[in-house]
Amino acid sequence: MTVHRNLIDGEWVGSEGVPNINPSDTRDVVGLYVHGSAEDARQAVAAAKVAFPKWSQSVLMERHAILRRASDLIAARKEELGRLLSREEGKPLAEGVGEVVRAAQIFDFFAGECLRPGGECLPSVRPGASVEVTREPIGVVGVITPWNFPIAIPAWKIAPALAYGNCVVFKPAELVPGSAWALVDILRQSGLPDGVLNLIMGRGADVGQALLDSPDLAGISFTGSTRVGARVAAASAPFQRKYQLEMGGKNPFVVLDDADLPVAVEAAVNSAFFSAGQRCTAASRLIVTDGIHDRFVAAVQDRMAGLAIGHALEDSTQIGPVVDEAQLGQDIRYVELGQQEGARLAHGGHRLDRETPGFYLQPALFTEATNAMTICQEEIFGPVAAVIRVRDYDEAIATANDTRFGLSAGIATTSLKYASHFKRNVQAGMVMVNLPTAGVDFHVPFGGRKSSSYGSREQGRYAAEFYTTVKTAYTHAG
Repeated sequence: MTVHRNLIDGEWVGSEGVPNINPSDTRDVVGLYVHGSAEDARQAVAAAKVAFPKWSQSVLMERHAILRRASDLIAARKEELGRLLSREEGKPLAEGVGEVVRAAQIFDFFAGECLRPGGECLPSVRPGASVEVTREPIGVVGVITPWNFPIAIPAWKIAPALAYGNCVVFKPAELVPGSAWALVDILRQSGLPDGVLNLIMGRGADVGQALLDSPDLAGISFTGSTRVGARVAAASAPFQRKYQLEMGGKNPFVVLDDADLPVAVEAAVNSAFFSAGQRCTAASRLIVTDGIHDRFVAAVQDRMAGLAIGHALEDSTQIGPVVDEAQLGQDIRYVELGQQEGARLAHGGHRLDRETPGFYLQPALFTEATNAMTICQEEIFGPVAAVIRVRDYDEAIATANDTRFGLSAGIATTSLKYASHFKRNVQAGMVMVNLPTAGVDFHVPFGGRKSSSYGSREQGRYAAEFYTTVKTAYTHAG
């Protein structure tokens, strides 16, 4: 089996590969991928630092052509890459292919941004002087990504970093090296100069810590747990480097009495359980008013009973396995904890056997839950949701905001009054009306509030806030 190596300064390095296991079938080894060392990470940073002066001054059309070529290559290989992604992460094949398409769209968008650098030319208050306000790349950026979106999240970090003239050291999650390696290889094939993008696969304790300890990183963009995000922030402060954190969520989905019941049920089930609940935007708190509560719960249970849970590559599968044994164990512990705290397990929550050995979990629905319960306050990151009964809209929005997180929130209602109030007053970075809480277009800003996010938004034109710095320059004509 081919060993997939790390990329440092344009060279594939490393020898011994670690097996990448398919969570749908633990007998299936997706590939062998090298785990780098702290020294590898330091060499990658040094290579990026050397490459930065030339790349940061590169012609805009060069960057545009490389990113556009990468977009085309990703799109042309969407079926192959989608299959690879679903094998290593466990999401159904249709979702895997869809995520690859999104990565292609992201690179296409930022290829266009290469040609729209922006800036201002202003008159000065001083006679004979003019002012230019421009944006410049910040330098070498560390990119640390999670396992739940193994090609889309790297794309929405790497594409703007390169478009704005930065160099990158990329550390993907250990569980999903295949998609990361393929993406980096495509960018190399697209003509990216040596050292501009470096890939270091491996353990966070080794590679990730070396990046945090590096004085030569101008910025770190991190998506992952709140606990690790706090470490990224603490490590960055002594170097006064920029850092961007996307972390956890405990997202609410509110269902009001006037909601269209089929719309509410479909949005809630999608939000809570699709992608095996392994989305930071998943809705694990279903906040439902009295008048519709019983009908909603019954309809959700009926919908859940019909969900096809199985191997990610089977056409009929709607929900694949969770990503690994550790995540499965965590999900089951939260199911047990919910029952111990007094919530009623109304559906699912059990490990499932399928034809292939894997990490299959029947999605779990709790009723009779309160917002104070641990299952309603801590991010589970699995297909587990709790229904919280409330009296009315006022109690619903108060409950929705009663969390330390603030990433995404949704509401099902036919009332323009309540929809408008909710959009304005819910404490979240992204709000959905009559739509699932998960799913954001590639050209709009992504991010949250409170403990969910820190720093400027990701995606779209807002990405420039992190990957560039503003310069104000004066010229006197005399």
